[in-house]
Amino acid sequence: MRNESFQNFRISLLQRVLAISVVLTSSIVAQSPDMQQRVAELKEAAAKNKQALAQYTWVEQDTISLKGEQKKQEHFQVRLGPDGKPQKTSMDPPAQPAQSGGRNGRLKEHVVEKKKEEYKDYADQIKALIQQYLPPDKDAIEQARQKGNISLAPEAGTPGQYKLVISNYIKQGDNMTFVMDKTQKNIVSVSIASYLDDPKDAVNVNVQFSQIPGGPNHVSSETINGVSKQLTIAVQNSNYQKI
Repeated sequence: MRNESFQNFRISLLQRVLAISVVLTSSIVAQSPDMQQRVAELKEAAAKNKQALAQYTWVEQDTISLKGEQKKQEHFQVRLGPDGKPQKTSMDPPAQPAQSGGRNGRLKEHVVEKKKEEYKDYADQIKALIQQYLPPDKDAIEQARQKGNISLAPEAGTPGQYKLVISNYIKQGDNMTFVMDKTQKNIVSVSIASYLDDPKDAVNVNVQFSQIPGGPNHVSSETINGVSKQLTIAVQNSNYQKI
């Protein structure tokens, strides 16, 4: 019994030492000069873009597909609100009510409408989730750095770029990868791996950035995949105009 108790004590002590080691290592990495510089560049780019984009309005096109079949396309006039989040106004004409075709026709219409509502609710949930990640928030990035949740690596095959991977950015177990241009210090692309209420309900996002001539970087396109329901939202932003 004594040997067993001593063995359990040693295992417990080793686990504590390893836990402390992980925390200390994360803290050292988070405070390294190279990491601080790269995170500072990301925070500056995110803040500068958000501030500059508040002076613009643009057109957003959302194409929603279910299992590879296009279901809906929407167009919005967009600008950033006081909270830095997009405010959208629909540019599409109101939907026309469907013509009734008797009892069987009404039943079919009811089934179709129910399915439309289901994927629309799911698409709205995904959009609301992604708005928590985009545009990037400099304070949330800094909090991640202080917690040691950011790793730095070169971008494979692209010498002029590097990437910052942030773990547990909004939800436990999520990650957000920024690819940055070393020279321009701009965000090139972002990929997000997150989920809705359950980690099994995965949501993956790929975002590409472009430069407005004489202006800031902006999200030019997004591809959002709701894995469990095979729902894809393709977003295209265009026609940026100063307000």
